[in-house]
Order: sequence, then C-alpha cells, then structure tokens
Amino acid sequence: MKRITLKFIPGVFLAVIFLLSSCTSAYKVTKSEGTMVAIDSTWDVNPDAEAVALLAPYKAKVDSIMYRVVGTAEMSMDKGAPESLLSNLVADVLRNAAAQVLGKPADMGLINMGGLRNVLTEGPITTENIYEILPFENSLCVLTMKGVYLKELFNNIAVRHGEGISGVQLLITKDGKLLQGTVGGRPIEDDQLYTIATIDYLADGNDGMTALPQAEKRECPDGATLRGLFMDYVERQTAAGKKITSRLEGRVTVKDE
Repeated sequence: MKRITLKFIPGVFLAVIFLLSSCTSAYKVTKSEGTMVAIDSTWDVNPDAEAVALLAPYKAKVDSIMYRVVGTAEMSMDKGAPESLLSNLVADVLRNAAAQVLGKPADMGLINMGGLRNVLTEGPITTENIYEILPFENSLCVLTMKGVYLKELFNNIAVRHGEGISGVQLLITKDGKLLQGTVGGRPIEDDQLYTIATIDYLADGNDGMTALPQAEKRECPDGATLRGLFMDYVERQTAAGKKITSRLEGRVTVKDE
C-alpha cells in the first residue's frame, strides 16, 4: 500500500497544478470607473406602501426622540482650522467633563476637527442635530502626561494646522511648525504632570496624535460618550435659561511671516 501511495503522489500533485493553471483567467482589468449616487428624497418619489406601513410605528418612535428640542444655539457654529466656534465648544465640554474623573476640569481639552461632522445651526437644537454633529461612539478619556510629551502633542496639533483645544494656547507657522505653547497662559515644564481630556480614538494615537499613547495614566469612565456629554451640557444650559454659545479666543494663532 505504501508503494502505491508513493507512486500516485506525483501524479496528484501534477493534476492539482494543471487544474490551478487552467483556472487562471487571461483577462485583466485595464480600467475602472464609478459615479456617486446621491441617496436623497429622489428615491422617495414612489415609496413602497407596504414597507411604509410596516415601518410607520418605528418611525414615529424614532422621530419622537430625534426631533425633540433640547436647547437653542445663539449662533451658527462650524468647524475649521486653526480654530473654530464648534471645535472650541466641544473641546470645552470635554475639558469640563474631566471633573467626573479628576474632581476638576482637565488642564487641556482636545477634539479632532474630523470628529465633528456637521454644523450647529442657529436656533433650536434637536437630538438629531447632535447625532449629526457627533455620529461616532467616541468616549471620554482623561490622560496624565509629562510636559515633555505635552510639547510633542502641541507639535502634533501644529502639523495639522490646528485642532479643537481648550485651556491651552498655541502659536504656529503657516507650514505647521510650533513656535510656542502654553497651558493656562504659563510655559510648559518638562517634568510636570498635565491632564488632557480627549476621546478614546485620539488617546490611541489616531489622527496624528502620536504623543497621547505616551501618557503615564489613562482613565476612561464607562458610558461617558462624547455625544452624551454634549447632550448633557446642552440640557443643563437650557435648564439654566441659557443659549448655547461659543467664541473665538486665539487658542491657535498662525503667525504671519
């Protein structure tokens, strides 16, 4: 039996090679084209009546949640480098939310511009608006790091020509170099520990924030999503009879050369 098996192995091997080679296509892709298809109300011109009826009770429930007015924006706020109304507001919310970990606001709040996905328009703020601005399940992380790494973080931000920051001030060049960085108006000391309130996505070093994983301590409280924190902030301000507002403060300044 062993002798027969040894004789057939080469034959089986050759058969497999033959089959594989015969399956190789002589065709090659030389060009690929595509177009964008807008998913909008155009597709609702002729709705499926049965599907509409099936979804109606669920839609009513979702609409009652998403269209609920939770506050009022005093002005329209958008994102944009080096500094913007919306990024300042969200960074402030993060920095103050660190109080649930530290018992006080963090030294710095940080949010990436890419995490803000829509404009907060002037007027009523609905739950839907907040989901549109903050669609990701990002959560609060409070980091503790030495000043030497905070300087590195400032360089990360300068390279990207600014991100949403709170509690700190940066002076950068047009080509993304850091000229000066302060915390609460004071110079950074290399061996001093500083606290940064940000989101888990950035704490992992994403979006060019390579300094953050070098933190000595990382605390991410359960259930503290950025969207939830922002919603809580809006509702607290509303309960106090205040509108949601923001302002430009020169948190990131680009030096004219």
